[in-house]
Amino acid sequence: MLRHLGTKRTYAHNFKLASLLGITADFVNAAGFLAFGVLTTNVTGHAALFAERIALHDWKTARVVALWMFLFLAGAFITGVIVSRVGRNQRYSYVIPILIEILILTVVATGGFRYDGSLIAKELFAGSLLFAMGLQNALVSMVSGSVVRTTHLTGTFTDLGIDLATILKKSDTDRTVIKIRIKLRVAIILFFMTGALGGAYLFGYFRFYSFFIPCALLLFTLVYDVFRIKVARYYRQLQNHYRQTGQNE
Repeated sequence: MLRHLGTKRTYAHNFKLASLLGITADFVNAAGFLAFGVLTTNVTGHAALFAERIALHDWKTARVVALWMFLFLAGAFITGVIVSRVGRNQRYSYVIPILIEILILTVVATGGFRYDGSLIAKELFAGSLLFAMGLQNALVSMVSGSVVRTTHLTGTFTDLGIDLATILKKSDTDRTVIKIRIKLRVAIILFFMTGALGGAYLFGYFRFYSFFIPCALLLFTLVYDVFRIKVARYYRQLQNHYRQTGQNE
């Protein structure tokens, strides 16, 4: 689901990507909001908060919000550099951003119990989650060609509204393609909401340990993708071996 790019991608690849990473993103968003009082999957609300703090001359909070927005941008930048540069020489370049994200979530899961509600602690913990979500958002956008968005729903709802309006005036041939897009966008929304409900519900029971759940989902994504690659490679090698053996005989 992560290794296929461009024309090689199918609806099934994007569906799997949306399901696993969509649930992961909004699980973190909901749990992060309950833990630190900060939404961590996009910067739209932070931009408004930044402007409000500036207008009220609350420079300290404005500085923190500006740092959060920068960290989201930095996460996206790091993923872009890794995938576009390292990807030329390394087959599994997408593994690196996901491993960084897992590391950040693990630190929050284990160190979150030390959170004391201070502005500095909120700055660090919420900022780390925003950086992680910047990593994931850029990775998903680059892999899917901006078809799948897993960290926010604004663009997804917009695209869904456009597709619903477009399907009313298109021919049957065009409608088939549009219906596939509509199904994918609805799936993204449902998985996003599932992650949010899971994050809110499980954080109430497990507190910061609940962040191990998105870690597990990300690990499963990596294992699933890499394992499928190795199985396919082994199958091809086996086929080539029997083909060569048959020719020698």
